[in-house]
Amino acid sequence: MIKKINWVRDKDKIISILLILPSIILVGVFIYGFIGNTIFISLTDWGRSASMAENPEINFIGLANYKELFTGIIQIRFRQDFINAIYYSIFLLVGTVVLGLLLAIFLDRELKGDSFFKTVFLYPMALSFIVTGTIWRWLLAPNGGFNVVPTFFGLNKIKFLWTSSRESIFNFNWQNIIQIFFFLVAISIFILLLLNLRKKVKNKKKITIYLVILGFSLLYIFVFHKVLPPILPFEEPHGFNLATVGIIIASIWQYAGYTMALYLAGLRSLPVSIKESAKIDGANEFTYYWKIAIPNVRPITLSAIIILAHISLKMFDLIFAMAGADNANTGHPSINMYLTTFRANNFGVGAAIAVILFLLAATFIIPYLVHSYRSRS
Repeated sequence: MIKKINWVRDKDKIISILLILPSIILVGVFIYGFIGNTIFISLTDWGRSASMAENPEINFIGLANYKELFTGIIQIRFRQDFINAIYYSIFLLVGTVVLGLLLAIFLDRELKGDSFFKTVFLYPMALSFIVTGTIWRWLLAPNGGFNVVPTFFGLNKIKFLWTSSRESIFNFNWQNIIQIFFFLVAISIFILLLLNLRKKVKNKKKITIYLVILGFSLLYIFVFHKVLPPILPFEEPHGFNLATVGIIIASIWQYAGYTMALYLAGLRSLPVSIKESAKIDGANEFTYYWKIAIPNVRPITLSAIIILAHISLKMFDLIFAMAGADNANTGHPSINMYLTTFRANNFGVGAAIAVILFLLAATFIIPYLVHSYRSRS
């Protein structure tokens, strides 16, 4: 009897494995297999000579393509695109999270006509990036759109070039990029240490790791940076290009409704007793949302940040529709990958850019998955 029950149980397991096996194979081949193939291509020189030949000559060159992207003389545009991508991500995350949260709080007060406002705020999500880009390209035209609105009130026309400005702010020298990176790491680790000390966390292993990373970062900033040779033989300024402002505004406009929906669902899922208890204790609406509601929807904030960070790294279609692929001022690594791979036929360097984007996305997704797994276990 016992053997029969075990056999039935094993039979169910075998049937279950056979049912999901085709999906596992397809995912393994068409996702992880292609990722692996892209990584391999990024380690070759495919594209430097007769890339479109029937049997192209492909040689393994290791990390040379990555070195060329970050330190090569002719890859200045990629480095600016890389900086643009960071600014795109930061402003998209901050703008959509803050605006979405404010809209959610506005609707959570159960005002009349909230269904109408929900539809208005969520409508941009129904549009594709191509449609959004086309609309905002018209609105931000140098001789039309927002720039001519002041003329209706007898004022001068705005002369700002929303997607073609060549001005930049927050400039820095690319030679100092590693020092800047470790400076940001040091600040982040210092904040984490303060938070752990505030919460009186006694995890000595975690504290030790933080101290080691902080120590190495400070050592590089004040010692190694002065001893090691610069990564470039000349100064190369980069910064926040003002031409990206229009694209950032359009992306925030499209995704603020998405974060609003997430936050609104979270706020309305909180027990009514919490809000009533807060009112009894004398808390006003600001205190309730700031001290009680927002901390309770922290998981939603984390999910929104992960999803939006992933989206910000794939802003190809919005940028393409608003500014075109050849506008270096609004560049993005995804645009650069397209130009390098399919126009210049330099598949090795194009694959290296794709892998860099993949790793940037993984820096957001993997910690989120680890956090989710630990919270469930």
